Amino acid sequence: MTVGLPQAAMLKRTGESRRRVAVIGAGLGGLAAALRLQAAGLEVQVLEACATPGGRAGQIQADGFTFDTGPSLITMPELLDELFRLAGTTTREQLTLHRLDPFYRIHWHSDPRWFDFNGDPDAMAEQIGKFSPADARRYPDFIKASRRIHHEAILAAGRMPFLSLGDLIGLVPKMVRLDALRSVDRFVGRFFKEPHVRQAFSFHPLFIGGDPFRVPAVYAALAYLQIESGVWYSDGGVHSLVKALTALVERGGRIAYGDPAVEILQIGGRVRGVRTSSGEVHPADFVVSNADVLETQRLLLRESPAREPTLTMSCFLLYLGTDRRFPQLAHHTLLVGEDFRGFIGDVRRNGRLGASPSLYVHAPARTERAMAPLGGDSLSVLLPVPNLRSSTDWHQAETKVRQQVIEAMESPSGLGMGGLRQSVTLERRWTPLDFRRQLRAASGNAFGPEPTLLQSAYFRQPNKDRRVQGLFHVGAGTHPGAGIPGVLLGAEITSGLLLEEVGAWRR
Repeated sequence: MTVGLPQAAMLKRTGESRRRVAVIGAGLGGLAAALRLQAAGLEVQVLEACATPGGRAGQIQADGFTFDTGPSLITMPELLDELFRLAGTTTREQLTLHRLDPFYRIHWHSDPRWFDFNGDPDAMAEQIGKFSPADARRYPDFIKASRRIHHEAILAAGRMPFLSLGDLIGLVPKMVRLDALRSVDRFVGRFFKEPHVRQAFSFHPLFIGGDPFRVPAVYAALAYLQIESGVWYSDGGVHSLVKALTALVERGGRIAYGDPAVEILQIGGRVRGVRTSSGEVHPADFVVSNADVLETQRLLLRESPAREPTLTMSCFLLYLGTDRRFPQLAHHTLLVGEDFRGFIGDVRRNGRLGASPSLYVHAPARTERAMAPLGGDSLSVLLPVPNLRSSTDWHQAETKVRQQVIEAMESPSGLGMGGLRQSVTLERRWTPLDFRRQLRAASGNAFGPEPTLLQSAYFRQPNKDRRVQGLFHVGAGTHPGAGIPGVLLGAEITSGLLLEEVGAWRR
């Protein structure tokens, strides 16, 4: 159960010596947990392997171009309001947020129509009606069913720690009643029959590494979450949130960079600190790991995982700085390939590169001109690809995949961005090898364990470790999962559980 602010304040007022917490990783989850624990009066040391904070939410800056390397949109900004309030500040003081309209534009291969997705009921009905008037009439029913899942399951379960199987069993009847256990695709298909419309409302799990044809319909509420709270952009990109949290953590604690954690030290089954690659030992009463789940178990704990999880897909990321702008792009643009289901099946289940690519393009200069030189674009392109458990040789495949992405963007049957390759003045790439090398992500996965039914809630890595006392987990790999809202809710659960344990020590 999450510790509320009154109990946190009680811990902060106590006259006893402060308990020490080592947080491994300065990703969004690690920073949010550190900030919460500092607000409760604990002594916090953050240990970051890289030279800069952010983890997956990093940033590239070169030649006047700025690219977010990971998350590119913000939802549920009320979670930021709560987090900044704990630090004695406000979201408005820390960030400049813009609500996007449309949230994103969806294009389909060989189809001149597109779908502008936003939260306005009349506009959405109009967009759906371009493809199917009958589906447009069913839109209110979809919203009603999704709202129930969001409010009765997502918001409730997202703040539950699921420490026992009983917690999950108690939730199952509600999930059955809400029809939230069938796949996202099948749930959406109850309301929308036209294929384009069905895809427009079922692709959202891909934002957290989920296969819409496999993950439970509870994740269909991701579309409703955006419709209800909007999709937001922060000036400076999502990395501006990392910078704001970093500054607040450093105001009351310490962040050490460039010295990776290599072992979580234990005595008698309880953590005692963290040893880094330089040989330095950081004593700690508690450890919060924001590292990859398998990384934590295999490398830091020197033990095999209790259960080997199925990992999410990876991504091929292409960062392009261009000397011209492309008007067909919105701030967020998706291209759905010729065989969407087959593409996802190849990437996720067959472990091979998809033949007809579906990809996502982030063009932040649509909203903030400073993200690219005048008249240019900073384009971040994401293509789902298999993780390194597949047989793909990325030393050989990288150039071919890059060519495939550019062709899909330039082709009149794709995004129609003719002249793209001639306009590129800056280029960077990431493959699954970089996810493994730079982020120490097991098998180069991009989002952690796949959010299937048997890898969610109780069956996901718990926020409080079941085998090692004093060890806690935060980030995409633990409950409730990936994505900025999931990671921030997870930080709330994790810090609450840790503060409960501190309180037990002091009683």
